[in-house]
Amino acid sequence: MSAAARGTRDPGPGTVRGVTTPPGTAREVFAVFLRLGLTSFGGPVAHLGYFREAFVVRRRWLGDRAYADLVALCQFLPGPASSQVGMAIGLRRAGLRGLLAAWAGFTLPSAVLLVAFAYGVLAGGDAAGSGWLGGLEAAAVAVVAQAVLGMRRTLAPDARRATLGAAAMVATLLAPAVPGLPVAVAQVGVIVLAGVAGLLWLPGGGAAGDPPGDEPFAVPVGRRAAVVCLALLATLLVALPLLVAATGDGLARLADLFVRAGSLVFGGGHVVLPLLQAETVATGLVPHDQFLAGYGAAQAVPGPLFTFAAYLGAVTTSGPTGLVGAATALVAVFLPSALLVVGALPFWERLRRAPRARRVLAGVNAGVVGLLGAALYDPVFTRGVLAADDPMVALALVVAAFVALTTWSAPPWAVVVAAGLLGWAVL
Repeated sequence: MSAAARGTRDPGPGTVRGVTTPPGTAREVFAVFLRLGLTSFGGPVAHLGYFREAFVVRRRWLGDRAYADLVALCQFLPGPASSQVGMAIGLRRAGLRGLLAAWAGFTLPSAVLLVAFAYGVLAGGDAAGSGWLGGLEAAAVAVVAQAVLGMRRTLAPDARRATLGAAAMVATLLAPAVPGLPVAVAQVGVIVLAGVAGLLWLPGGGAAGDPPGDEPFAVPVGRRAAVVCLALLATLLVALPLLVAATGDGLARLADLFVRAGSLVFGGGHVVLPLLQAETVATGLVPHDQFLAGYGAAQAVPGPLFTFAAYLGAVTTSGPTGLVGAATALVAVFLPSALLVVGALPFWERLRRAPRARRVLAGVNAGVVGLLGAALYDPVFTRGVLAADDPMVALALVVAAFVALTTWSAPPWAVVVAAGLLGWAVL
């Protein structure tokens, strides 16, 4: 049995659709993710679209099925799903250094901008309604549409999986009408039901002609290291509150707050905001008006919304503030994600190769396509087009960006920059 099949260390190059992908370097990973961190506007769903274009289509570091399986795993893990997908890709490409490089490249641009905003260096305050922001949101619609169509061709190509994807999309769109049902819970429920449907309804291997395990996702981390990471996370969740209760230390209190936010919230993105507001505004750590101002600024910067933690750490009224508070909050909110990724992937590779697991994953992947399709409409299309100052101009920008991406194979960063400039000029 190969090392990849055992879910242990990857001894050498991987192969994706006949293309050999040798291990890379942390510097290479950082350069790619830094470019993404500077241009990935539009929220977590758009980020997954940018990642697919960068790593599946252009660089072929992994195939569509392995990428979709990874997205499915990260949907089940607490924390920011898009950041976890990026960490996992960096881990596979260049080991633990690659994971850190992926996180730093994707996260630091928005974190630096938000800390600068906290100090008053970044002018403009609430960027809502700005033409350039409208252009960026229009570009995000095109990026997500391209990703949904591409993933549908690969992950829901037959009638049964296309039906599962469509059902998942409809269920996700209707879920907000159910009183008292949190969005994150609804999304996880849709994925679970899609997996059950895949197990009961799809043929072996997910569909006829689907070879099981044809796109391995072996990582250079053993199971012993994975168990250590999971144990470390559990220790932090228990020890930090005890340390705060025993000492009242401000640094420990800040770390405890953001470690819990990063490890106990499913859905990521906007789902973490109510918890952060309750833990910072309600406790007096951050004034309400400063919280809202920072949230507005967070909508106008690229990268993961979880970097809002850096802003909050910089403006706290007690304990460490400024750069120390920002660094503490930023590391603490993402640390659980890194530990979970390292802790889960060595076991995930073996599980996803089992025949029954392949059927479940085929259903889950079809459900993920439906989930992304629902998100393409709400919030991506509703915010990028319907809520624009001039919806017809915004729709024209979406069409132009989509044609540039799909017909002219323009790089996403160039499309994003061009859309931002056009939005500034016409919206």
